[in-house]
Amino acid sequence: MPRAGLDRAAVVALALAVVDDGGSTGFADLTLAAVAARAGVAVPSLYKHVAGLPALRREVALVCIEQYGMALRAVRAEHSGAELLPAMARSIRHLARRSPGRYGAVQGAAWVHDPDAQAVRDASVRVVDELGDAVTALGVPPERRIDAVRAVRAAVHGFVVLELDGGFGMPDDVDVSFDFLVAGLVGGLERLSVS
Repeated sequence: MPRAGLDRAAVVALALAVVDDGGSTGFADLTLAAVAARAGVAVPSLYKHVAGLPALRREVALVCIEQYGMALRAVRAEHSGAELLPAMARSIRHLARRSPGRYGAVQGAAWVHDPDAQAVRDASVRVVDELGDAVTALGVPPERRIDAVRAVRAAVHGFVVLELDGGFGMPDDVDVSFDFLVAGLVGGLERLSVS
């Protein structure tokens, strides 16, 4: 018999807590055993609510990607034009620093070939579209839009991962370096609009 109060949503919430407590490796280290321990049940009891670890990872990733997308949409509600991309970049960095495990869940690529991950893929496309709108606002031509989104994602993600892993050990202000990176991205993308 399932534990009182334990259902799929509760299991996902417990999994998110495991991810949050695990820091930058929280999503990678997510296990059914860790969730079961938090729930106070044996691992087999979780199968009444989720169809194993891959299904639970999909559920967790979907929640994290949807939260990420909501944050980008909130930025778009407050910013436009050339301000939009820098504001989104700052928001992404803030999210990653606040919830590195959830940020890790957003970045996974395992969903591309998973036939059961359509909802995750759809949510990811919506996030890419948000970033696409930000590069379009800089005047990036339509035929270069995906290149620009990939460049932004790679640059911001690279910075964020290095920062989370303690890769910036010099005493110089990391915020200044991040602003420098974003200004370089914006300047380079704006130049595409006039070429």
